[in-house]
Amino acid sequence: MSDHALLSASSSHRWLQCPPSARLCEGYPDKGSDYSAEGTDAHSLCEFRVKQALGIAAEDPTESLSYYSEEMEDGAAAYATYIIELLEAAKKECTDPVILTEQHLDLSRFVREAFGTADCIVAADGTLHIVDYKFGRGVLVEAEGNPQLQLYALGSLDIFDGIYDISEVRMTIFQPRRSNISTCTMSKDELYRWAEETLKPAAELAFTGGGEFRCGEWCQFCKAKSDCRERADYNMELARYDFQLPPLLMDEDIEDILAKVDELVSWASDIKEYALQQAISGKEWTGWKLVEGRSNRKYINDTVVADVVEHAGFDPYERKVLGVTAMQKLLGKSRFDELLSPYIEKPQGKPALVPESDKRPAMSTAAADFKEN
Repeated sequence: MSDHALLSASSSHRWLQCPPSARLCEGYPDKGSDYSAEGTDAHSLCEFRVKQALGIAAEDPTESLSYYSEEMEDGAAAYATYIIELLEAAKKECTDPVILTEQHLDLSRFVREAFGTADCIVAADGTLHIVDYKFGRGVLVEAEGNPQLQLYALGSLDIFDGIYDISEVRMTIFQPRRSNISTCTMSKDELYRWAEETLKPAAELAFTGGGEFRCGEWCQFCKAKSDCRERADYNMELARYDFQLPPLLMDEDIEDILAKVDELVSWASDIKEYALQQAISGKEWTGWKLVEGRSNRKYINDTVVADVVEHAGFDPYERKVLGVTAMQKLLGKSRFDELLSPYIEKPQGKPALVPESDKRPAMSTAAADFKEN
């Protein structure tokens, strides 16, 4: 069996929105990254800490983790505590709940040849709980409407629905670096209805390479994003505004541009990176050449430099207080709160214009305050 399903749960957000992207991406190699490798290490540590908390014999992976850090340890400890709390809550409603970690799931009943791995499943009468651990600090991941979680829930129901009297599924994203624990609850009937009405039709299109290409934020992790014609056409729609300055545009024009400008910037960056990597590999672009970029001087050996300067009678060091995040890593969260909470403030954030769907509350403007008075 391949390590990667064509229609994986982790990429479901993309192929549900853009079915033909699944087959299109088959022609592109899998490229690992430091982020994915770090995530793999974090998941290994989380599984160990949960088993340790449950009293299950397991080999400590710490020594073999390339990206092990105090932050990773803190996240795993918090995750294990959360899982144990879920299990204890389940025991109050059911005498024999079951907990599984890194559980392989067969999803082929709903999506052809699909499978996946759920980070944690807590099964009991009444409620089935699925938890997915995210170690990334970048994009905030929400549980609401999350197809990856919903696929894991369907696969878990296939295992437990005949064993326990399950009426609802609770799906949680645990993302410690964003202080994010997001939970969505669906009835079992709602989940099966989504599978029949939304998942299966889109999955069949994706498996056969059918459907229409669609662009959106799901393009971010698509292997074909740099040379996708549909994405290029979508972004080039803004060319009709001929780069006019804001005073020359109608309000509805600016609203249209705002809805697309972030994707335009992302697309342009992807094109530049793709062209650069191709040039490094030997491709020659007409009218362009590969040159060495600017660089800054740096010491070959900081320790030697410090010794030389000290012997010359100078102080080679600068001192400043650690930043808030670095200080919390140094002290640990509880000690940090105990010692420094009276001396921490969180200034008001810089205003940002976001879609109405953003969950943050709207700021009050001077004009709005004047109207209220």
